[in-house]
Amino acid sequence: MPTYEYACPKCGHEFEQYQSMKDEPLKTCPKCKKSGVKRLVGGGAGLIFKGSGFYITDYKKPSNSSSDTATVKPETPKTTKKKET
Repeated sequence: MPTYEYACPKCGHEFEQYQSMKDEPLKTCPKCKKSGVKRLVGGGAGLIFKGSGFYITDYKKPSNSSSDTATVKPETPKTTKKKET
């Protein structure tokens, strides 16, 4: 079940409510008891991984020792001088 964020425009109270997706949005503020509460657009809780976890070595490709140790020198750019006329 998702957590929804609400704000009361009358008293400025902001709160979260844990409710089912099938439930109707709240209409009254729990602090001032007035109607007119607005549901805010939230970014969501994000992705949650459960279990033993994911590691960088899980999908690592086998490496060749010769290609890992080889170094490549960057090519130096050649400069040209303009002739003064």
